[in-house]
Amino acid sequence: QVQLVESGGGLVQPGGSLRLSCAASGTIFSISTMGWYRQAPEKERELVATITLSTITNYADSVKGRFTISRDNAKNTVYLQMNSLKSEDTAVYYCNARGVVVRGQVYPEVWGQGTLVTVSS
Repeated sequence: QVQLVESGGGLVQPGGSLRLSCAASGTIFSISTMGWYRQAPEKERELVATITLSTITNYADSVKGRFTISRDNAKNTVYLQMNSLKSEDTAVYYCNARGVVVRGQVYPEVWGQGTLVTVSS
């Protein structure tokens, strides 16, 4: 059983910063790609950023230069540092893990429950 637990969401003023964390629990040997997606009210879920096991990153154009994704493989944890937040960043942020290798099994994809980020004055 693999679970992703997100933390760090909350209310922040425009221009402010937040750091999201997502820890994968279970007897995990490796995770190929970890990432963050978000879903704003009445919109589809969209990619925010991903990072591979070899730390190759990919960002949505809307967050480039403001958000930074990183991971700690020893802790099976991924982070999202969000700076210069805008009201349009308001959404539920979901953690995603692909290619999760556990004892005798590979999970193609696992999602977290989501954490709400609200950017408002």
